Amino acid sequence: MDLPYTPDPRPYVPPAAPTDPHVLALPAELPAQLGYDAVGTPREHGERILRCLPRVGCVFADDERWWWIVPSGSHIGVIWPAGVHYAVGARVDAAGTDTTCPLEPSWTRTRPSPRPGGPRPDGPRLIHRPDDGSPYTPPIPLYFLTCRLTGNPPLWSLERAG
Repeated sequence: MDLPYTPDPRPYVPPAAPTDPHVLALPAELPAQLGYDAVGTPREHGERILRCLPRVGCVFADDERWWWIVPSGSHIGVIWPAGVHYAVGARVDAAGTDTTCPLEPSWTRTRPSPRPGGPRPDGPRLIHRPDDGSPYTPPIPLYFLTCRLTGNPPLWSLERAG
C-alpha cells in the first residue's frame, strides 16, 4: 500500500551564507539547494568556456583561475583533467587554489607562477551571475569542454574517487 504524499509543513530556510573566508560565497538570492563545489580552470580558457557552454551559473575569477560553481558531488565518478582543480565545498584560498585534500592526482595543487604584485589578497571575485534562479553551471558539459580544451580524453569510473 502506497502512503499518500504529505508535503513538509516546515517552510524552506536556505542555508546560511558561508562565514569561512575561504569559501566562495554565492549571492543571497541564488540558493544552492544541492550544495555546491567549484571547478577551477586556467584563466586563459575562461572566456572560451563562457561562450561555449549552453548555460553558465556563478563564476568567480582571480589572476590565475576561473571558478565555476557546480552541484556538490560533481567530482564523483569522473577524473577532471590535469590543470583543472576541483574544490569540494568551493573552498579556495586567497591565491585562488583549492584548500581541500586532493581526491585524485590530477587535482593536486600546483604553485601559481609568481606575478608582479603577487596574488589578490581578497581572493576570487564574482564575475558572472546567471539570469535565472540557479547558481549552477551544468557539470557534464563543463567536464567535456575542459577535457577538450586540455587535450585529455574524458575518464570516469563506477567507483567513488578517494
